[in-house]
Amino acid sequence: MSNALIADRKPQAPRHAVARARQRVAVTATFISHGLLFASWTAHIPQLKLALGLSNSALGLVLLATPVGAVGSMLIARRLLPTLGSRALIRICLLGYCAAGPLVGLASTPLLLAVTLFAWGAFQGSLDVAMNTQAVAVERSQSRHLMPSFHGAWSVGSFAGAGVGALAVAAHVSLTSQLLVLALPVFAAAAIFNHSLITQQDERDTPDSPRSATRGRSPLTRATVVLGATVFASMLCEGATADWSAVYLRGPVHADPATAGLGYAAFALVMAAVRLSGGHLLVRLPTNRLLPILAALATAAMAIALAADTQLTALIGFAFLGAGLALVVPTVFSAAGSLPGLAPGVAIATVSAYGWAGFVCGPPLIGTLAGISGLRAALTVIPTLTLIITLVTARVGVIHTSGQSRHATVAA
Repeated sequence: MSNALIADRKPQAPRHAVARARQRVAVTATFISHGLLFASWTAHIPQLKLALGLSNSALGLVLLATPVGAVGSMLIARRLLPTLGSRALIRICLLGYCAAGPLVGLASTPLLLAVTLFAWGAFQGSLDVAMNTQAVAVERSQSRHLMPSFHGAWSVGSFAGAGVGALAVAAHVSLTSQLLVLALPVFAAAAIFNHSLITQQDERDTPDSPRSATRGRSPLTRATVVLGATVFASMLCEGATADWSAVYLRGPVHADPATAGLGYAAFALVMAAVRLSGGHLLVRLPTNRLLPILAALATAAMAIALAADTQLTALIGFAFLGAGLALVVPTVFSAAGSLPGLAPGVAIATVSAYGWAGFVCGPPLIGTLAGISGLRAALTVIPTLTLIITLVTARVGVIHTSGQSRHATVAA
C-alpha cells in the first residue's frame, strides 16, 4: 500500500508545478495586454490635440475623463469582486477594454473624446483592480516575490505599445485602426490563458483572506491611506509621463513626431527592466533602501532633463524616471494585499483608487500650470513628487513590513 501511495503521488508534483506555471503565465499575459493597449495610444495624443484644436489646458481637462472613469469603476469593482471573483471580472473587462478603445480615435469633438475616454478608462480601472487582485492571490498561494515581475510584464506591454504607437504615427495609421489590430492578440491571449487563473473559491481560501474579512469594517484605515498616498504620487508621475511626454518633446524640445513618442517608450523600457529584476533586488536590498535610492536617482535625472534643452537629456530623464517609479506600485499593492483584516480585492481597489486619483489630478494640474508658466515649468511637479516618494519610502514602515516577510523566495 505504501508503494501504491508513492506511485499515486509521483505524478502530482509535476502537474502541480505545471498548474502554478500556467497561473503565472496567465497573469503575465493579462498584465501585458493591459499595458499594450494603454500605452499604444500615447503617441497619438499630439495628433488628436492638433486635430481638435485643443490648448494645453483644454487637453488636460479632456484627458481627465480617463482616470475619472477608472476611479469610478474601481469603486464598482470593489463590490463586484466578492461575487464574481477576479477571473470572471478580468474576462469581462478585457472584452470591454478592447471594444471601447477604437471609439477614442473616432471622436470628432472634445466632448466626444472625453466621453469615449471615460468609457475606456472605466474598463482600464476595473481591469487594473481585477488583475492585481488575481496577482496577489497567485503570489500568496506560491509564496514568492511575483508582483514586481507581473508589473514588469505590464511595462513590457507598455513599452511594446508605445513602440507600436510611434510606428503607427510615423506610418500615418489611425488610432482606431491600430487598436482594432491590437485587439486580436489580446482576445487570443484571453481565450487561451483565462481558464488557468485562480478560481473565485481558491481566491477566497488564500491565507488571511476570509470571506468576512471586511464585513463591518471600513477599508479606509491608516495603512490604506498611507499606501494610497504613496501610489497617488507615483501614478501622478506615471500619468504625467504618459499624457505629456510626447507633447513636451514635440513642443518645447522641438522633436519630430516619431521621436516625441519615444519619451514614454524610454520610460516604459527602463521601468520594465527594473521590475523584471525586482524579485532579485527585493531579496538583496530592503525596501526602505532600494525604493529611496531609485526615487532619488529619478529626482536628479528629471531635474537635470527639465533644466536642459535637448532631446537626449529629456529621453534620459524619462528613462531614469521609469527606474525610480518601477517598484513603488507593485510593492505597495503587495503590501495592501497582505493587510490584516481586509480582503485583498477590497484593499487593492481602495489603494488603486488613490493611485488613479493621481491620474485624475495630473492632467488638469499639468495643463493648468502649463497654461500659466509653460509646460517645462509645469513638469517640475514630477521631480518634486519623486523627492517626496524618496522620503516616504525610506521612513514609512507599512510599505516595507506589510506582507514582505511572507515571500521568502525570488520569482523564477
